[in-house]
Amino acid sequence: MSAADTISRRQSLGRMATGVFGASAGVGIVQIADADPGALFDIEKPAIAGAIPARRREFAAGRQAARLALGQDTAIPMAANRAPVWPGGTTGSVTHAGEWALAVAGAAGSMIGIDLELDEDLPGDIWSTVLTDEERAWVTAQETPGRAARLIFSIKECAYKAQFPRSGQIFGFDTLGITVFPGDRTFKAVFQGAVAPFRAGDTIAGRFSIGSRLILTGVFQ
Repeated sequence: MSAADTISRRQSLGRMATGVFGASAGVGIVQIADADPGALFDIEKPAIAGAIPARRREFAAGRQAARLALGQDTAIPMAANRAPVWPGGTTGSVTHAGEWALAVAGAAGSMIGIDLELDEDLPGDIWSTVLTDEERAWVTAQETPGRAARLIFSIKECAYKAQFPRSGQIFGFDTLGITVFPGDRTFKAVFQGAVAPFRAGDTIAGRFSIGSRLILTGVFQ
């Protein structure tokens, strides 16, 4: 990718992030190839001990993006459950796909989730794992079902990240039922059963953007 292409893609991702999170949210965007694992804080390095070089660079890019989102040059270690440990008074979410790592940050207590996916078909052999019957019906009615399925997958990922700091619970894809509103590029994720402190029927709302061969989904509430 040329320098001009890189700048153009970064600008496009910036516009997508603004569309999803608004202009006031703290967002960081880093090209994975530019990340330096050697620049990690010592407390962060155990998270990638023994990891292959590609994973080390992805992790470093995610932490660099998180620092940009926070506006702080501070350590963000990994907890035992593999979630980032954000500095006091803050919270956030990190994602990476393709050549890019993105992060969004805000005040502690906020529900924040982000997911970035390549805008390509979700493999058909995992549809039954990811999609509820209602979601499959919506997906198959779309012009590009495979990519619509990928959007549902991304929404579930970002909604899961948003709720995890409150519930601390790992659950399957069928726990959240997704409704997509393509007209204004919003969605709602509804708990199909209780996941304390969430009750069945509780809703997580968010937005999505599609462009530059990427899907970006987010929750910021």
